[in-house]
Amino acid sequence: MEILFTLPAEVGPVSVVGDFNGWDPFAHPMTLGADGQYRVAVAVPHGNSYAFRYLGDGGRWFDEEAAHEYDARGAIIHVQRAAAAAAATKRRAAAPKNGAKTVKPAARTARAARA
Repeated sequence: MEILFTLPAEVGPVSVVGDFNGWDPFAHPMTLGADGQYRVAVAVPHGNSYAFRYLGDGGRWFDEEAAHEYDARGAIIHVQRAAAAAAATKRRAAAPKNGAKTVKPAARTARAARA
């Protein structure tokens, strides 16, 4: 499975760093797209949870603002097993449409690092 991380251009050059890449700041640098968003896709196995943070210029760490869970390492993302993901997709497709947005496992905005 791939997780797409995105951030707005105003954050400047940044890498996504976490359990999935051994906290290597050079493993997943984000690239600036024509749409003004930094992005990078990270391949991870299904059925695991990963902590991650962003590392910007000058060694500035910051967290994913939209994360539902955090620990001492940073934001936590849960990657469902393939069967669980398929079942969740079926449930979403069967649910009545009420204008609610689906939250993707992708970073959209960031918040300043906790001191």
